[in-house]
Amino acid sequence: MASGQIDIEVAAAAERPLIEGLFQFYVYDFSELEPAGSEAFEPGSDGLFAPYPYMDSYWSDETRTPLIIRQGGRPVGFALLNAASHSGAAVDRNMAEFFVMRKHRRGGVASAAVRAILTRYPGRWEVAVAERNVTARAFWPRAVAATPGVRDLTTLQGDGEHWTGPILSFVVQP
Repeated sequence: MASGQIDIEVAAAAERPLIEGLFQFYVYDFSELEPAGSEAFEPGSDGLFAPYPYMDSYWSDETRTPLIIRQGGRPVGFALLNAASHSGAAVDRNMAEFFVMRKHRRGGVASAAVRAILTRYPGRWEVAVAERNVTARAFWPRAVAATPGVRDLTTLQGDGEHWTGPILSFVVQP
């Protein structure tokens, strides 16, 4: 793993601009998954991507949790948790969004963050992975399976209408 302790912190309201700033890079990364002629993931006339439509709710809805991923005290990513299910099953948590800066990838930072998040929030989880995100489709099953306390890990397929891609369903025991 790259040097520096991985810490997961609930983002205070004052840290919302940090997550919003990192979110721009997250959307930028997703833009490469879109076909060239697609209207999706295009910046506006100000050079910024559209704001995340659910961002406000992460500081007002108790079923949503904004997390900052830090390495050695520096912010390197974020995770947004909610209780929405992509499969229709009851869940305690869903990994709505997860991002680690490119500079900190492939060194174990993301895997360590996933382990820390899942063990901090035990219960029934889902992680839905976009079909077109080949890297994430390889990462998530490994990262979840390597987390202590994970059981009943299954992979469902989205229905193609509400979700297209694999949906990992599992329980994390305390």
